[in-house]
Formats: sequence, C-alpha cells, structure tokens
Amino acid sequence: MNTLKEALYKGDAKANDPTPFIIAEMSGNHGASLEQALKIVDHASQTGVDALKLQTFTPESMTLNLDHDHFKVTNKKSLWYGRRLYDLYEEAQTKYEWHKAIFDRAREKNVLCFSTPFDEEAVDLLESLEVPAYKIASFECVDIPLIRYVAQTKKPMIISTGMASISEIDLAVNTALKNGCSQLTLLQCTSSYPAPASEANLRTIPHMRELFGCQVGLSDHTLGIGAAIAATTLGATVIEKHFKLEDDEGSIDAAFSLTPSQFKQLVTECKTAAEAMGCVSYGVSDADTLARKNRRSIYVVSDIKAGELITSENIRRIRPGHGLAPKYFDEVIGKRAASDMSIGTPLDWNKLEN
Repeated sequence: MNTLKEALYKGDAKANDPTPFIIAEMSGNHGASLEQALKIVDHASQTGVDALKLQTFTPESMTLNLDHDHFKVTNKKSLWYGRRLYDLYEEAQTKYEWHKAIFDRAREKNVLCFSTPFDEEAVDLLESLEVPAYKIASFECVDIPLIRYVAQTKKPMIISTGMASISEIDLAVNTALKNGCSQLTLLQCTSSYPAPASEANLRTIPHMRELFGCQVGLSDHTLGIGAAIAATTLGATVIEKHFKLEDDEGSIDAAFSLTPSQFKQLVTECKTAAEAMGCVSYGVSDADTLARKNRRSIYVVSDIKAGELITSENIRRIRPGHGLAPKYFDEVIGKRAASDMSIGTPLDWNKLEN
C-alpha cells in the first residue's frame, strides 16, 4: 500500500520525498475565533507542513448537555478535570459556518486541508468542501458505522489507535478496507494530554505495520519534537502534532501544541532523520571517497638507499592514505628497496624487490 504522501501528491515531486507526511492539527486552538483560525492557516502554511487538519463536530454531535458526572471530566490528572464535556466541545468546536472560509484560505496558501469528522453529518459537510482525506480520532476508532460511512467516500483515511486493542484495530481496518478505502494509515497514539514520552511506545509502529499491512504513523501528544523524530526513524509515514500561534498560551490544547517556529524545526529534523536512515551500507560511500585519503598508510620516514633493508625504523604507519595499507606492515619488514626512496615517499610494491 502506498503512503499518504504518494496518494495525495500523485504526480508531484513531493510524492517521492522520504519525509513523513506532516500534519498540523488546529483542534480548538482557534480560541473560538474565525480570525485566529485563519491566522493559524497562514502561519502553518509557512512552516513546511504538508497539511492542516480541523475537527468537525458540534457539542450536540459529541455528547449531551447534562450535569451528570458521566458527562464531566473525572480524571484528576486531566488538563480539563471537573469540566463538563458539553462545555469543552462548545469551546473547542470549529463552527460549521467557518469551514468554507478556512478551506478557501488553505487553498490560497497552497496547503492541503482536511478534517476529523465525528458523525455522518460532518462527513457530508466535508464532502461538499471536497476534502482530500479523512481522519478518525482515537476515541472514534470503535465507531464502526462512522468508519464505514467515511470509507464509502473512497478517500484516503487515517485512523488513530489510542486505547484500542488489537481486535478493535483489526475491526476498524477491515471495515475501512471492505467499504472502499484503498489508502489507509494507522497512527500509534497515546490518548493523554500531554502524553509522557515514556508512554509513547513507539516500537509499536513497525509491529503495527507488520500486523495490519498498513502504513503507520504517529499522532503525537508528547511535548517537543523528540518522539516525532524517533518515530520517523522507525518508519512512520505520517506525523501529526497540534499547532498553536506563537503567543497562544490560553487555548484549549495550547499546553501540548507546537508553535510555528517549533513546527519548522519539526519539519526540518524529520526530513533529516528520514534521509539519514538510508540503507544498510558498509565500505566507502560517496561522501567518504575524499575522506578515505586521510586514512593511515605506510610511508618512508627516513631516506632509504636501493638494496637497503626495510625496517620499523625507516617506515611507519601514518596519515594520509596514499601508500600501502597498514595491514601489509609486517609483510614488508625485511624486504629490500628496489630504488632510492626519500623521506615522505608513500611505500608501494613497485618500490620493493621481489
């Protein structure tokens, strides 16, 4: 199965770039402001990311407007402990009437834009905006009817797998593939915000790829860019991180989001990591060819007359590498010079008697 980058950049030089497909996730960092959402599009487009991603939902499509504890965040370690789910989703929503303006701005800035839908109505809206791909959030990995509906669009799909068991992932994958999805990427994900690096479990990436025969990437909620770079070296073909403006410390996901300058660094370092992986290689690379001359070799270190014995006193193993290799040192000791040699002469077989 080809990569998401190959599928979305078909026929473009970018399709062959080994760098992962890097997604800037806006989420709720627009701060309930369309103006700020458009600023995020503008700034994200200048960082080198491949795509900007939204989330498409309403509070009503996510939960009920109730005060019951079932509908509150009860995890004391959560950034949102004690808050009602309805209120959180109301604050974080990207309003439906904003979507066209955001997508239009992304097209102006030549950056791909797509979204995570949370129900069928959201999919219909996104289809009307001609999105190039879809993302299924970790919490919706078990929403099989939604996955089926998205797959039937026949667009590339990304499914985050935070909290999901192997059997749950298997059902999601089979549902997507059987209902029209031909380009599927799974994302290793730890669904805590922020996620401790020690719980990122990046070794799952190659295992998941082998287990499900899909492209695999990382939806990264850790702080910084270290986990994303490490994931790149493990073969991740998609990296997703949350994006915020430089001066944003108050938006709903700001605590675990990257600024534009940090995103530029992420893009640069993931590209470096991908290129550095190369292939299994020993011996002299193109970059080593000139450096090889700086190896040690055998040189004459005092004047030698024709017929004189070669000894450890008149030859040495030194840099550079224009003479015989050091492995021949013991072999040439005791041989006689075939001609006069002055100090600084690189020793070779033609200068020795047979």
